[in-house]
Amino acid sequence: MGFGLMGRSPDFLNVTLLALWEARDVLARGGQRYADNIEKYYKYVRDNDLFLSHALITPQNDRSKQSSEQAHLHMRVVKETDEGIYVSGARMIATLGPVSDEMLMFSLPGLKPGDEDHALMFAVPTGIKGLRQICREPYALSGDRTSFDHPLSSRFEENDSLLIFDNVLVPWDRVFCYRDVQLSNSIYPDTALRNHTAHQTNTRALIKMQFAVGVAIQIARAIKADQFLHVQQMLGECLNSVEILKSGLVRSEVEFEKTAVGTVRTSLAPLQTLRTFLPKAYPKVIETIQTIAAGGFMMMPTGRDFTVPELKEDMSRYYQGAGMSSVDRVRLFKLAWDLAGEAFGTRALQYERYYAGDPVRTMAGNYLSVDDRDMTRLVDAALALAGDPQPAAENLAVRAAE
Repeated sequence: MGFGLMGRSPDFLNVTLLALWEARDVLARGGQRYADNIEKYYKYVRDNDLFLSHALITPQNDRSKQSSEQAHLHMRVVKETDEGIYVSGARMIATLGPVSDEMLMFSLPGLKPGDEDHALMFAVPTGIKGLRQICREPYALSGDRTSFDHPLSSRFEENDSLLIFDNVLVPWDRVFCYRDVQLSNSIYPDTALRNHTAHQTNTRALIKMQFAVGVAIQIARAIKADQFLHVQQMLGECLNSVEILKSGLVRSEVEFEKTAVGTVRTSLAPLQTLRTFLPKAYPKVIETIQTIAAGGFMMMPTGRDFTVPELKEDMSRYYQGAGMSSVDRVRLFKLAWDLAGEAFGTRALQYERYYAGDPVRTMAGNYLSVDDRDMTRLVDAALALAGDPQPAAENLAVRAAE
């Protein structure tokens, strides 16, 4: 069980590839061979049970410039031959990239005319010549932390890396989009990719939210803080977040869509709503854990302290909770600190803020893609009640007649 903490488990890119296979006619806009390539690649990954990673974001160097203005930094095609294309440049962030089998590379919408060299979609083995990864510092190394003191970070570290392509040869049969800005920008909306990925990520997020809310409740009960009204109010708000996630997931499944190839997929609107909800809701739950635990986090001993004979009596007396032994209370608070205070937990929080992209753009996208027919119908019906402007006396007569 991963408690929803593994953000890029193998099923995430699996459903991405499924969506591309279902909508391979979209890739055919660039040429039928690209649709054929994605179909072959889908079967190859399926039959060999491969684990894919990816990196969607350009390096965080100068956000005021488009890719073509800093081409030496951003992933791009640098040469084309009969064998395939050569790719150089960098991308971030490849979560679990170091342990993946393959890299599936494509771009978020937003490329502009002039960015053709960056409008690519392809797949390569992670160990291919010329592909390097620079990983962030691990939050935990094997054996350097005990499971009692760090029950989560000692098990669920999910490393992230910067991908650097250095003249990597991508064979033509692994290219799915090539120097086509319009097609590259269409992949997200037109393949319904997000219908699948948003269902996967929100299912994971539901488990993570249930876990975090459960931790908040147990911390409150361990010290009887749940007897106070303001704490009950905070916990009630956390519980609302769990129910909102459940409701959105169920609605997306009930209002499923049929695809052109005979499969079904969840509806997107409720899932996108949850994706814009989580960047605020999850940090709020973590803040609730921090608020309730308060200074208790700062006074927790190590598990090793319980093995010191001279400290046995003090440990038993001063670290006990409300009807909870000192060992159980410290174990609980250590778990909560790993989730809400350590670097591991901070990364898990930052992940919920940004895993679906810029939360401002995602929220704005809800408006830009809205199906507002029902809302417009209601407003039009209300406007019809007003009728046309009339003289005051005539207007009174009309109302009297009604």
